[in-house]
Amino acid sequence: MVGRLERKGRLIVVSGGGTGIGRAIAGRFAASGDTVLVIGRREHVLSRAAEELNESLRGAAGRVIPVSGDVSDPRFLARFKDQLEATEDGKVDVLVNCAGGAVRGPDSSLDEIAATWTENYRSNVLTAVLLTETLDPRLRRPGGRIVNFSSIAAFRGGGGPYSAAKGAVTSWTFDLAARLGPEGITANVVVPGYIEDTEFFGDRMTAERRARLIAQTLDGRAGRPEDVAAVVFFLASAEASHITGQVVHVNGGALFGR
Repeated sequence: MVGRLERKGRLIVVSGGGTGIGRAIAGRFAASGDTVLVIGRREHVLSRAAEELNESLRGAAGRVIPVSGDVSDPRFLARFKDQLEATEDGKVDVLVNCAGGAVRGPDSSLDEIAATWTENYRSNVLTAVLLTETLDPRLRRPGGRIVNFSSIAAFRGGGGPYSAAKGAVTSWTFDLAARLGPEGITANVVVPGYIEDTEFFGDRMTAERRARLIAQTLDGRAGRPEDVAAVVFFLASAEASHITGQVVHVNGGALFGR
């Protein structure tokens, strides 16, 4: 868990921060001097990411701290909350709900369909909802920032239960913005398109599919985790204090196709 927390800069919490987009986000905040807690289920992945990111800071004041746990598990979240409350000024400045992914399974029976849809909801919606509710009392007021993650699949379809789950995240973000806005907390949702150097596609990416996805963009290139991290970093800044309840697409214009 967290241990004795001696914060530097802002306190940032990033779920799913061990690889891909989440890791890039953690690195961006740490490079600016912030303390970043990265949460994920795979302890070895988190520890390696934190070690490599900290080594790359080259004297920057920030740092990355790995926290191993499942953010869909209320028991883990209760322990995590207790540790934050026990630290000096355990206020959270920025929460980035990046955990999630497309869960695929057999669909030859109703039981299998139900299991796949339930797991997609748990991985993408429940993870964000439970972590946000856990940290709600610790979010800085005013000035707190929440950034959630949807997907281009929620707007274009084609992802079945994953598309539906990411659509739910978008709608829920609007509710968060309305509820927390009067307290000086913003809530926005980022919508990536095709982003390379992530685990999302696994071994299902072919040269033909990659070319097709890039051809759908207007700038003719694949997205990078750093593209998304830059947008999240801005939404978490003081300059973005009047931006809330918004959907920010980071997909090179692919939403419109060609």
